[in-house]
Amino acid sequence: MRREPYKALVIGAAGNIGTRLVAHLRAVGHDVVEADIKPGLREGYVVADITQPVDLLPAFDWGPDVVFHLAAAVGRTTCEQAGALAVSTNLMGLGNVLQLCRRARATCVYFSTSEVYGPSDTVHDDAASRPHPNNRYGLSKYLGEQLVEYEVRHTGLRAVTVRPCMIYDERETVGEHRSAMIRFASNLARGRRVTVHAGSARGWLHATDAARAIEAAGYVREYATINLGHPDVVPMQQLAAMMCAELGADPGLVTVESLPPRMTLVKRPTLERQRALLGFEPAVSLAEGVRRVCAVQAWAAARDRAAADGGPRVVDAAEAAYPGSPTAARPAAAASGFA
Repeated sequence: MRREPYKALVIGAAGNIGTRLVAHLRAVGHDVVEADIKPGLREGYVVADITQPVDLLPAFDWGPDVVFHLAAAVGRTTCEQAGALAVSTNLMGLGNVLQLCRRARATCVYFSTSEVYGPSDTVHDDAASRPHPNNRYGLSKYLGEQLVEYEVRHTGLRAVTVRPCMIYDERETVGEHRSAMIRFASNLARGRRVTVHAGSARGWLHATDAARAIEAAGYVREYATINLGHPDVVPMQQLAAMMCAELGADPGLVTVESLPPRMTLVKRPTLERQRALLGFEPAVSLAEGVRRVCAVQAWAAARDRAAADGGPRVVDAAEAAYPGSPTAARPAAAASGFA
């Protein structure tokens, strides 16, 4: 079925997922304006803090049809350490965006998280499970879902909530606060130890696939909560072993420990709504995704070693194959018609 292009405003456009979403939206013909707190100066880009919404007014005055709200304080460890930031950004900031969406008569696609489900190791059902978040990140996003639903019920806001489960990308930011996929690859490529939690399992959705699913959410007409994920859920010990094999790393670098507090052992989302409402199936397999992530981290580790030794800059096939590697320049944004 042919779908007409829409005018899309992406808030949180400079983030790991936002950059992939913006590229996909433009590639399939949508008109896009970007907004993010990260400083930048280019056509179609607005610098704004969602807790200070007046700076977003020019983007909303542009008249978006769909607003993708990705901006947030993200991550279990970050939100535990910075609880006030999590609440002000994920609730007050969201409230501002929802009011602006109502003013512009735009559909809001709210980016929540699978962390709302909490510690249950059973299936996470977007139609039936009752969320029990056990960390501030999940709690703030779940309260955000309630705020979205309130606006839908009482003010006529058009909206959709998506709950992403373990999105990753070979280009994503590296750090110990990030998800296991990028942490494992980065550390193993450098000969560092990684910790796997006994019995843990996840399904991993590549960001290019996630971008297709999020774009499709802009066409959903009735409010729904929709899990976004990959159907292949694998033990984390298996993921670590795949990475060791891909990187030629010592399997002895992988240690197994018990699950710490405020974490979920197994994430197994139901994906029927993803298929039925979004018409979406992932294209990137776990094996292919691991290969991409490991290739970039092997390249980055070689670059770091060469720099430490005072040698020449490393340029190899990984950099050529993955222009999103850490030193690659970001391509210029396409014209948006926004001034």
